[in-house]
Amino acid sequence: MRTRDLIARGVHTDALYALREGGQIVELDRGLYRLAEMNEAEQPDLAVVAARAPNAAVCLISALSYHEITTQIPSSVHVAVPRGRYHGIKLSTPVTVYRFDPKTFEEGLETHRVGGMPLKIYSPARTVVDCFKFRNKIGLDVALEALRLARQRKHVQNRDLLHYARMLRVEKLMSPYLQAIE
Repeated sequence: MRTRDLIARGVHTDALYALREGGQIVELDRGLYRLAEMNEAEQPDLAVVAARAPNAAVCLISALSYHEITTQIPSSVHVAVPRGRYHGIKLSTPVTVYRFDPKTFEEGLETHRVGGMPLKIYSPARTVVDCFKFRNKIGLDVALEALRLARQRKHVQNRDLLHYARMLRVEKLMSPYLQAIE
């Protein structure tokens, strides 16, 4: 929970600090807490992003890692926000912010629960296509590996990939790779 949520429920800040010092709650990030008896989230960085940036969506390498279709280990949490809107994301964990077209931002967006918080994250098919779109920033090798692993592990179908490829205008780029991997 966030500090402001606890205060809204009648918990005084002095009581909050006493609970933290007594080990009954654990501070995940500045102003963000969980009960000590709760198990730590499998992906604590994503839980912090879910709490701190509810309007952002996990994308690219972080989404690949979440869906287990990469061997890459993200050095920061990759999040997307609609272009033209102030994102205001301030986290203690490293974050890389990408600005996506507002017209296509919601396409392929799923909501999962991480650490008890709803987390917006792109579907495997949308994530693979995004990797091709941002290949100059993350590397073509990452995009090709994601496509290969997603196809092997049956996470995506060609029709879904082509749908997002057309929408994001990378169909001509992806077509030869889709034919080669089939």
